[in-house]
Formats: sequence, C-alpha cells, structure tokens
Amino acid sequence: MPNSIHPSAVVSPEAVIGDEVTIGPYAVIEGDVTLGDRTFIDHHATVRGKTVLGCDCRIYPYAFVGTDPQDLKHREGTSELIIGDHTVVREYATISRGTALGGGYTRIGSHNFIMAYSHIAHDCQFGNHIILSNGATFGGHSEVGDYAIIGGLSAVHQFCRIGSYAFIGGASGVSQDIPPYVLANGNHTKLYGLNREGLKRHKFSPETLRILNQAYRIIFRTTGLSLEKAIARVEEEVELIPEVRHMIDFIRQSKRGVCRRK
Repeated sequence: MPNSIHPSAVVSPEAVIGDEVTIGPYAVIEGDVTLGDRTFIDHHATVRGKTVLGCDCRIYPYAFVGTDPQDLKHREGTSELIIGDHTVVREYATISRGTALGGGYTRIGSHNFIMAYSHIAHDCQFGNHIILSNGATFGGHSEVGDYAIIGGLSAVHQFCRIGSYAFIGGASGVSQDIPPYVLANGNHTKLYGLNREGLKRHKFSPETLRILNQAYRIIFRTTGLSLEKAIARVEEEVELIPEVRHMIDFIRQSKRGVCRRK
C-alpha cells in the first residue's frame, strides 16, 4: 500500500518516510524526522526532529513527540529521540529529545504503551514492553527496565531508575531507585514485596519466585543490616540465579540510593 498523507498535514522536506505510513489531518512532521514502515501519525499530532520512530508505531492526536529538552542548560547540538517498533503514544503525551550534556539521546525501546498526558523528559532511557499509565511523569535522565508498569499520576525524580518487572502504584512519588521485580507505592515510595502477580504472568517459575523472595527478605526486610552486609549475606545463603544476580547488580550500581523498606 502507498503512504497516506492528508493534504492538510505539514511534512518537512527533510523527513524520511517509510512505506505504508499514515499521516492524518493537521499533523506536523517538523525537521529531521524518520518514520518507520506502517507507522500511523494521527490528526493534530506533532513529531519534530531529530526524531526516529520505528515500524508500526502509533502516535495519537495532540501528542508531542520530540520536544525541545526542558533543561535550562541545553544548548544547540546533538539532541535526538529514538523510539523503537510497535510503541504507542496516546493523547497529549510529551517526549523530549536528549541534551548534549546528557549524552544527546532520549531512547525508548519497542512495544511500549505510553498513555495520555504522560511525560518523558530529556535523556531518559527506557527498555521494552513498558506501560506508563495516564499522567505518569519522568524527570530527566531516568531509566526504566523492561516490562515495568508505572501507575497513573506517578512522578519519578530525575536520575532515578526503575528496575525490570517492577510495578509502581498510582500517585506514587519516586525519589530513589526501585529494584527489579518488586511492588512499590506511596507519596514517598516504599516497597511492598515482590511483584508476584506480574512475575507469574510472565511465566516466572515457582522456584524462581521462592529464591527471589528469599533474597528480597534478606535485603529489604532484615533489620540491623547495612545494605552491603545484606547483599553479602544473600551471596552466601541464596542460590545466585540470574534474577538474584540482576537484583544485586542493580542495587550496587545505584547512585541515588535504593528504596528499601516499607
């Protein structure tokens, strides 16, 4: 099928348009934009460059993809947004490009679902299969692992990391790193155990859940242990399956500190 570009759409001559792309009425494709095959830009949506959208993406009305970074230190230079395949951006969501000081790139992986009014700031690094519920907001340089789910109206502080398969409850305020595989919630976010239902849905075995829970209880529920001593105890007492090793590595790499206790 040929591309379908509405006559009222404004499309930059610099844009690179793939095959079978749809651009709706009054949409704006501005600057050095690349649209992958079968991507659908709905009416009144804006995509501006330098932005790369993968194949089979869907940008809904009034979403703004590739905004200038909201950073007073930003100057002209390398500033890009890269989004993978099969990612959906719903109404009024905003995604900023990167900054030269932050590495130059905001990266969003594939198969992500970004709901209405969400905001992803400059230099964020997102994995794949992530869900942002309505109004989820991320400060600059945030990182989110694969299969994480962020509840509506949650706010994540700049430079924070959300681990893979983590579940953040609605209206949460995240100011420290959230480890992988856990449930977290609250205005000042606290941990509430493993994300058991989410892990079961993704076919984690009962044995893996048992071992992960053993590590979780030592690190996050044992009183009187420093984080370093808790991790050392896990390495001595718990089978170091890949999921446990991933949790330990995530904690050791934290720069903002890890949310630890309920």
